Amino acid sequence: PWRALAASVAIAAVSASAAWITRGAMDARHLQTVLATASPDRAAGGYAQRAAIAHAVYAPDMGRPVEVSAENEKGLVTWLTKRMGAPVRAPSLSQAGYELVGGRLLPGGSGPVAQFMYGAADGQRLTLYVTREAAGGQTAFQFTQEGPVRVFYWVEGQFGYALSGAVSRDELQRVSQEVYKQLQG
Repeated sequence: PWRALAASVAIAAVSASAAWITRGAMDARHLQTVLATASPDRAAGGYAQRAAIAHAVYAPDMGRPVEVSAENEKGLVTWLTKRMGAPVRAPSLSQAGYELVGGRLLPGGSGPVAQFMYGAADGQRLTLYVTREAAGGQTAFQFTQEGPVRVFYWVEGQFGYALSGAVSRDELQRVSQEVYKQLQG
């Protein structure tokens, strides 16, 4: 009787494992299909959400909010350009009331992402998320909100951009327009 019980348990364990592995493979194939057929709008929405999450994770950190500080802006931009495979720029937002804190490299939906962080005198922080996953097109400014983090995002040429912050929509739009203007010049 115990051999029959052991065999039953072994069969159940093998069956459960096979079902679990098959389910995982099906989920992975479904995800690949969704990503492969995603429209630019859907891809843009995906990176905007990731930008909001990255902002929520790093902006409150007073000890080490960035990997490379603004004191080494040239080195930061060179490093991010190399990792992104195309020239990136950190817009100067001092006219808009924000100074560059620094930046970091993040994993994105389909490769590396650059994040530049800016701070205002009142302690507010904005982050500019730069990705190539939505590249190759052009979209108008779009807005989304993830919890307290508001995001204006757009696609221009090689990059998708998302400016995130826990500031008013009007303030974020004002600064987004300044970023857009500088990246055009």
